[in-house]
Amino acid sequence: MSTNINDLGFIRVAAASPKMKVADCDYNLQEIKTIIKDAIEQEVQLLCLPELCLTGYTCGDLFFQSVLQKKAVESLIKLVDFLKDEPSIIVVFGLPLLHQNSLYNVAAVVSNEGIMGFIPKKFIPNSNESYEKRWFRSGELIQSFGIEIGDDIYPFSAENTIFETPFGKFGIEIGEELCFPIPHSLLLAMQGADVILNLSASNELVGKNEYRKSLVAQQSGRCNVAYVYASAGCGESTTDLLFSGACYIAENGVILKESKRFSLENEMIISDIDIEALRYDRVVSNNSTAFENLAIIPCAVKPASSFKLRRELNAHPFVPSEEKRYESLGEVFNIQTYGLVKRFMHTEIKSAVIGISGGLDSTLALLVTVKAFDVLGFPRKNIVGFSMPGFGTTERTYSNAVKLMKSLGVSTKVVSIVDAVTHHLNDIEHDITQHDTTYENAQARERTQILMDYSNKINGLVIGTGNLSELALGWATYNGDHMSMYAVNANVPKTLVASLTRWIADVQTDEATKMILYDILDTPFSPELLPADKEGKIAQKTENFVGPYELHDFFLHRMLRYGDEPKRILFIARQAFNGLYTSDEIKKWLQVFYRRFFSQQFKRSCMPDGVKVGSVGLSPRGDWKMPSDAVAKIWTEQLEGL
Repeated sequence: MSTNINDLGFIRVAAASPKMKVADCDYNLQEIKTIIKDAIEQEVQLLCLPELCLTGYTCGDLFFQSVLQKKAVESLIKLVDFLKDEPSIIVVFGLPLLHQNSLYNVAAVVSNEGIMGFIPKKFIPNSNESYEKRWFRSGELIQSFGIEIGDDIYPFSAENTIFETPFGKFGIEIGEELCFPIPHSLLLAMQGADVILNLSASNELVGKNEYRKSLVAQQSGRCNVAYVYASAGCGESTTDLLFSGACYIAENGVILKESKRFSLENEMIISDIDIEALRYDRVVSNNSTAFENLAIIPCAVKPASSFKLRRELNAHPFVPSEEKRYESLGEVFNIQTYGLVKRFMHTEIKSAVIGISGGLDSTLALLVTVKAFDVLGFPRKNIVGFSMPGFGTTERTYSNAVKLMKSLGVSTKVVSIVDAVTHHLNDIEHDITQHDTTYENAQARERTQILMDYSNKINGLVIGTGNLSELALGWATYNGDHMSMYAVNANVPKTLVASLTRWIADVQTDEATKMILYDILDTPFSPELLPADKEGKIAQKTENFVGPYELHDFFLHRMLRYGDEPKRILFIARQAFNGLYTSDEIKKWLQVFYRRFFSQQFKRSCMPDGVKVGSVGLSPRGDWKMPSDAVAKIWTEQLEGL
């Protein structure tokens, strides 16, 4: 794929905390240049440095000394000159700046184009740990909107200023502005900023790092932006306070990178920000606001040549991370359970009917149903599980189905569908040796008929077993396993079904049931609608036909959660699954995904009720409204030649 990260909607940012000496502008300038050189080598396009880093944040009353003020401006001009031949980066750093007989704590935005503008700090703290009001005036009080340096006048405003690059817009807030009840970044985001840079000098106290980091993550999520935070380091004065050089990069509520703290060396963290995904969320949420007197300052920066993303890519976005595994999986299980509990309470029905195949999906559905009955105080015997062996049922799956039902204490029934389906195929004059769609679907519909009719007999609810991944691919027999009275797995993707079942086995069951569940987890995915092989093992393996579920779940997540177009999904998937699948394999299965996703919408248009558990769902009543006649042409055409 001959494209770069910018073409696919990303911009590379960095936060850095340089070595420094208090009031030694020459030393500080040299270290800043060293960081910039390193950033350029790594194709950073937007670099954020700390508050007042050119002089040091802890200069105290030295800020009033004109020699320091002049030296800071002189260093600024030298840095601008240093960047003249570097069109690949925009640098934002802090310095004190005298304007109309007032001193301001400002962020300077510079590039090879020169000085693009200054943003003065609005909210000046005055606490036991900071006496900035002694030295600096609030930018909120500025009457003019320009500042003269040399023979030129540059933008100088704390209000309504957005810097626009070809690859994303950014705004600036400084230090404690993040902590105010209405942070400046909130307004900047509403004005269209994709990235917020915070130039800070936050001292260390016990427990403060986690609080500060949570603020950065939460603000990035609240504003739907990337938040780049760079704080002063150990070179600051330790007369009263210590600074650690804490740097973070967050995106939409998630910390992407975090720096090493308490370092005596220059520290820099880098990440690629998904601008296109951030903007998609804003379009979907429809929360943009038009502002008057908005100043847009264009900033040129050349495209990156990099084809590889500098960020962690989660190949299994539906599966909780290890540190959140127990909490998140427990949440999913509870959501499924209490959704079903409500349905039983509303209908005043006290019996359930469910088909148990010995596969993962029906296993999870049974576990959810058992938990719901326990919550309601209903006897488990009121759950009637059916094993309905057909032409392709293997001894392994049949045995596991029966053992699981007995282990869980539910009523167990075994009804072979072989004779009924054979009779039916004869009735419609279909050759039973022709193992086609008719042959397969006749079995699925016969099973559904048994479940539906038996539920009428005992006044029960038929519990659906199909999952989100199957709905996305249309891997279900219309009015067969596609249909139920309540579908507990309808919004649980296949990769999560496996993780959730394993978690339940580990923490919710006895040892005997756990062993059965483990064997089910090790069984290949299959509808078992075709005869077994000569050794009696499963011959019809789903992933051989539709492709690996982990790929399809990844495709589905990128398409529905971020609105990604095919070339972006392919680009990101090739990196996320590098070494697991070839580029051609990923492209092949992505083409299959689009073809099936579009052609099978008619099944989703009449899917049963089922509670949502995560950020992605396909319910036609709320999450995904798509015409069944939509054409996949422009999606599949984009993949050609990639």
